[in-house]
Amino acid sequence: MFNLFKGKGMKIDIPVDGRVFNLKEVSDPVFSEKMMGDGFAVEPKNGKICAPVKGTIKSVFPTLHALTMEAENGVDILIHIGLDTVELNGEGFSTVVQEGQKINLGDPLIHVDLNFLANKKKENSVMVVFPEMKDKELTVYVGEKQVGEVAAEVR
Repeated sequence: MFNLFKGKGMKIDIPVDGRVFNLKEVSDPVFSEKMMGDGFAVEPKNGKICAPVKGTIKSVFPTLHALTMEAENGVDILIHIGLDTVELNGEGFSTVVQEGQKINLGDPLIHVDLNFLANKKKENSVMVVFPEMKDKELTVYVGEKQVGEVAAEVR
């Protein structure tokens, strides 16, 4: 894709304050076996999900538990909040973005009520996945981070 990763690579910030961990640790095989693509996950400390890169919103799922965006350099990113949260039909979620909207790094995207997820017995991990990443290397920086810190880098 037109040398998108030429040079230093693409840095991806953490989308929510919390603990970054590898996808293989996610309890759902769709993510842990990278069926949706490579990426990383975050155990969130709060429900404010922010843009991990500058780009454009491609779609917001009607159930608000996930969205896709395109980074400025053309890389697609899926942000998926929780496991089996599609079953909640949008309850516990709100969004401030819409399809086609330009966003800056760190802009708020979705708010999720973590207490609501806990009461519904839903795991709250936030997955950041690159569905079409081919022949690229992903480095995940595991550990506690805050919005504004780099969680991963694609080369």
